[in-house]
Amino acid sequence: MLFRKIESLIENHFRSGSKKILLVDGARQVGKTYIIRHVAQNMFENFIEINMIEDSLGDRLFAEIRTVEDFYLQVSMLAGERMQKKENTLIFIDEIQAYPHLLTLLKFLSQDDKFTYVASGSLLGVTLAKTTSIPIGSIRKVRMFPLDFEEFLFANGMNETVISAMRQKFDKLESLEESMHDKMMDLFRKYLLVGGMPDAVNAYVQDKNIRSVREIQSEIHEYYAADASKYEADRRLTIRRIYDMIPSNMENKKKRIVVQNIENKRGKTFRDYQEEFEYLINAGVVSSVQAISNPVFPLIESAGKNLLKLYLNDVGILTGILYGNNIRAILDDQPSVNLGSVYETVVANELKAHGYKLFYYDNRSKGEVDYLIDDYNSLSTVPIEVKSGKDYSIHSALNHFVNNEDYHIKKAFVLSNERTAQQKEKILYIPIYYIMFFHSDAG
Repeated sequence: MLFRKIESLIENHFRSGSKKILLVDGARQVGKTYIIRHVAQNMFENFIEINMIEDSLGDRLFAEIRTVEDFYLQVSMLAGERMQKKENTLIFIDEIQAYPHLLTLLKFLSQDDKFTYVASGSLLGVTLAKTTSIPIGSIRKVRMFPLDFEEFLFANGMNETVISAMRQKFDKLESLEESMHDKMMDLFRKYLLVGGMPDAVNAYVQDKNIRSVREIQSEIHEYYAADASKYEADRRLTIRRIYDMIPSNMENKKKRIVVQNIENKRGKTFRDYQEEFEYLINAGVVSSVQAISNPVFPLIESAGKNLLKLYLNDVGILTGILYGNNIRAILDDQPSVNLGSVYETVVANELKAHGYKLFYYDNRSKGEVDYLIDDYNSLSTVPIEVKSGKDYSIHSALNHFVNNEDYHIKKAFVLSNERTAQQKEKILYIPIYYIMFFHSDAG
């Protein structure tokens, strides 16, 4: 079984005895149902699982449920003998977004406190964004992501002792030994190929067959596109068009969405497509990075609404689209292949999975900085530059940014393939794989 960090979060929530209902959000195929089922079967004597999509396509037992009593009655038809006490009975409402009215009912199930509950959904973010009566005080919503790089290391046999030792090196700004660095870069490049979708990782670990991995990634990519096409008829083609544009946008210098290219219509603005962007972001199939006009802490106060970058939520899906079954483009680090967009995608998804809100800086005269994050300890902004080539020390835009006294920058990072971790004035140079040790302390 794959190690997932969210497992301990789920376990701790159940052990806490909280009346709040855990709501696990996340894109399709990231492993929500599997990990909830695994934890539940280990912790509860009585486990009841109800998939609301299956119900909506079948008997529709829960289609008209509006009260706690009626909910219990329908559950009892399916598993009455397992409905015992809160301490030993867990009811898992899977794909709850199929019946949005059940989200409102969670408040009353929580207040009744008769059983323990957990709910999840693949397009839950979209449904929640359109639901007016979300039971805020009665739920605890968490988002699940594909496996991050650290989880990928565990899947490939690395243990906590080794990872903890590397974490200490990162904390002290120390480099790994050359042999360990080479091993980490080898695993990092394999992560670029495989990504973090559980089925793809399992296929790689078991068979080391890139064709099997690519077939899984292609299928998931198509699932995501098909899900987007279920949206309202007048917008679904536009959503699909934006989603399909993302890999090619990554190959452009700016990498951001060019609104005029979406439908090849002049005069269109970001506002015309805001609902489509929000759909893709809320569905969890992309990571969004907002432009910043005034890059000072806290960044959210000056986030721009009209410039946006979108990254696919899994780097393996991206490299499958860009390079197909040709693994040499990634593993051999060929000079002719620019991996900038691939590296940026990894960094975006790592930061997102570790709790950061993502921003970037773009100035016509001084250039662009790849990412900006908030540092809540120093109450300052931290710029991050990602380099896939050998010119990692060339970054004029970052230099201008760091030296601007108005921005109060205390430190900046450059991530690259270079083994040596070092600091030059305010800029810290670290190997790309150390991104796994960035964790937001917000809230």
